[in-house]
Amino acid sequence: MNTKEIMELTQKYVMNTYKRFPIAIVRGKGARVWDADGKEYLDFVSGIAVCSLGHCNDIVVSAIITQAQKLMHISNLYYIEPQGELAKIIVENSCGDKVFFCNSGAEANEAAIKLARKYGKIHGGENKYEIISAYKSFHGRTLATITATGQTKYQKGFEPLPTGFKYIPFNDISSLYENINEKTCAVILEPIQGEGGIYVAEKEFLKTARELCDKYNALLIFDEVQCGIGRTGKFLAYQNFDVEPDIITLAKALGGGFPIGAMVANKKCSSTFSPGDHASTFGGNPLACSAGIATLNYILNNSILENVRRVGNYFKEKLIELSNKFPFIKEVRGLGLMLGMELSIEGRKIVEKCQEYGLLINCVGENILRFLPPLIINEKEVDEALIILEKTFSKI
Repeated sequence: MNTKEIMELTQKYVMNTYKRFPIAIVRGKGARVWDADGKEYLDFVSGIAVCSLGHCNDIVVSAIITQAQKLMHISNLYYIEPQGELAKIIVENSCGDKVFFCNSGAEANEAAIKLARKYGKIHGGENKYEIISAYKSFHGRTLATITATGQTKYQKGFEPLPTGFKYIPFNDISSLYENINEKTCAVILEPIQGEGGIYVAEKEFLKTARELCDKYNALLIFDEVQCGIGRTGKFLAYQNFDVEPDIITLAKALGGGFPIGAMVANKKCSSTFSPGDHASTFGGNPLACSAGIATLNYILNNSILENVRRVGNYFKEKLIELSNKFPFIKEVRGLGLMLGMELSIEGRKIVEKCQEYGLLINCVGENILRFLPPLIINEKEVDEALIILEKTFSKI
C-alpha cells in the first residue's frame, strides 16, 4: 500500500486518538526510516526515545527471533529465565534491589504508585497516602498516572480524578519544604522532564527531595521512562545527580523497540508487595525480556554511553550556535541525547518543514522542539540534521 491507502485504512478503522502527520513509515535501519512511498528520513525522534539502538539493530532482532522460536509467552505462574536475567542486569547497574516487569511506562508508574501507597499504609497508617509530583511532569495516560501528571490538559474530561495527589513547581526547593509532610507517602519526579519541555532537574532540588523523603519516611520515585537507559550518557539519569531514589520506573528504550516496562525498587521498599498485590499478564514475558537483555548488554558493552556523551555535547553546542543566528530561538537545554530548543514562535510548522527535507523531529507544548535521536547517532548524522534545521530556520 502507498501512504494515501494506509492513511485511509487507518482513518476508517482506528480510533482517532493521535494527531498524526501524513507519513506512513514502513521500514527502518539505524537512524533512518522510509515511508510507504519510498522517501527516506533521518529519524531524530526514534519512536519517542524507544529505538535506543536505532531501528532493527541486528543483535536485538536476532535475540527476538531466537526467543520467538523457543517460547514467546508463558504465564507468571511459572519462572521465566530471561526475566531473571534482565532483572539481574538492571539491579547490578543501579541502586535497585528487585524489579517488577510490565509493558509500558504508564504501567511502571502505576506499579510505583501502588507500591508507595501500600508502603505508606504499612509504615505510617491510613493517612499516609499523598503523592507529590511536579507541574509540567508527565507520568502516563492511565487514570492514576494522568492524575500524577502535573498538566491539566491531560486530565480534562476524565474527572473525577483519584484523590491524594499534590503538585509543586519543578526545581522549587521551598515548595518541597511546604508540601512534604507526615501524609506524604511518595514524591515522583522526572530527572529530566520530557513531555513538559526538556527541563533538567537541579541537583539541589533532587537532593532536598531525597532528604525530606528520608525525614518523613516517604519514597522518592524517579520516573526515567524517557530519560533512562543511556539517554543522558549515564546508564540511568539519576547517576548524573548524585541522588539515589527508592524507586525507578523504566520503559521506552528498555526493549530497544520492543514493548516492556519495569519498576525497580531498592531494599527499603522492594519487599512491600506480596503475591497478589500486583500483576501483569504480559509483564516480563520471554520475548520482551530477551529484547531487553540484548539491548542493555549492547549499551553497556559497546561504548554507547560514551557515544551519547560525546555526540550529545557536540549536538548541543551546534544547536547553541544556531540560536546565535536566529533570534526566535530562546534557549537550548537538555543532557546527552535528550535535547530541547525553546522558540518564541510555533514549532509545528518547523517540524513539518523538516519532514519535507527528510528530518523527523517533534514539538512538545506549542514551541519546544525535542530531539531524541538513537543513542548510536554519530557526528556526521548530526551535521546532516543541522543542515536541514538551518535550512528550515532560514525560511521562517
